[in-house]
Amino acid sequence: MYITFTEGYYNIKGEPVNVGGMTFKLVEDYKVAKSGEGYVTVEGGGNPGFPDRNIRIKCSQGAYNVAGSAKPIPQGVTMLQALKKPAKAGDAVVTDMTQIKVSDQAVAHETDAEIIERTRLRFEILKDMTKAVKGGDVRAMIVTGPPGVGKSFGVEEVLSKDDLFNTLGERKPRYEIVKGAMSAIGLYKKLYEFSDAKNILVFDDCDSILLDDIALNILKAALDSSKKRTISWNTDSRLLRSEGIPDKFEFKGGAIFITNLKFENVRSKKLQEHLAALESRCHYIDLRMDTDREKVLRIKQIVKDGMLDSYEMEDVARDEVVDFIEANRATMRELSLRTVLKVADLRKSFPTNWQNMARVTVMKGAY
Repeated sequence: MYITFTEGYYNIKGEPVNVGGMTFKLVEDYKVAKSGEGYVTVEGGGNPGFPDRNIRIKCSQGAYNVAGSAKPIPQGVTMLQALKKPAKAGDAVVTDMTQIKVSDQAVAHETDAEIIERTRLRFEILKDMTKAVKGGDVRAMIVTGPPGVGKSFGVEEVLSKDDLFNTLGERKPRYEIVKGAMSAIGLYKKLYEFSDAKNILVFDDCDSILLDDIALNILKAALDSSKKRTISWNTDSRLLRSEGIPDKFEFKGGAIFITNLKFENVRSKKLQEHLAALESRCHYIDLRMDTDREKVLRIKQIVKDGMLDSYEMEDVARDEVVDFIEANRATMRELSLRTVLKVADLRKSFPTNWQNMARVTVMKGAY
């Protein structure tokens, strides 16, 4: 069960950080210490910059809500009692894939330079780990980060380097990137197709697999780091028989699962348990860009590295694109590198009216 603070403080490196607007997993309800200060015990590891252990947030009773609801916890009512109350019309509905929104306060203790360097290092690690999967030294990994920040590009760039020779030689590529929804039997068939050693399957934005128990169990087997990974289809299937696919096989290939879900920020307890089982089976890379501030800094870093060079923009025009996105980040439909390209397209095509065009096409509720 999760709570969102309206106000509260936690000391990081000796500095009090305001956790207002941040959501944590509740460990123990409100108590008063001998000093007279009130506090709530929560899990800190779900938010960047906070220690990966139980921590005490100093606050007053009633300074936090049930996550997903704007209704405060009444004085004298425990969190458990509040959660037992029946839902009312108008209360927020939390679906299995709903994630916790992380406030910029979570990284208030880091400088811009520290965040940019941390992000750059994690993307370098992502490339190195992809090379390890390609070489067979790492069997499987999960990559998580917000949409449109370059997760897939980094992985595909590494995998496509040497596979050009297979393409020119009209041989079957040794890797494939699977996108979108996939059924359990479709997942089983695809894993069988790429089950040989040195083959790699990349699942990109296939989060629907996580909501299908059969598909999820198959994915768990594929992402397992054990020496022998046996994948089974335990029910009779005319489709598999007709295509000559056995009901059991050994998966020797590599697997990379790329997702927009930050596992510890998923609100559904049932789904969290499944995700924890996946995380324990293989390497897990969290790119740690949970706040809008981190995403904006990633955008600035990539633009500085030459992302918009092909547009042949003057420095002033390029800066205008980035400044526009930063100034309107709270109302962007998606705060991502894709949005940068969309705004850059408008800046180039409509030099006198591009901002109005952008407000209509990439922002929410501008007009």
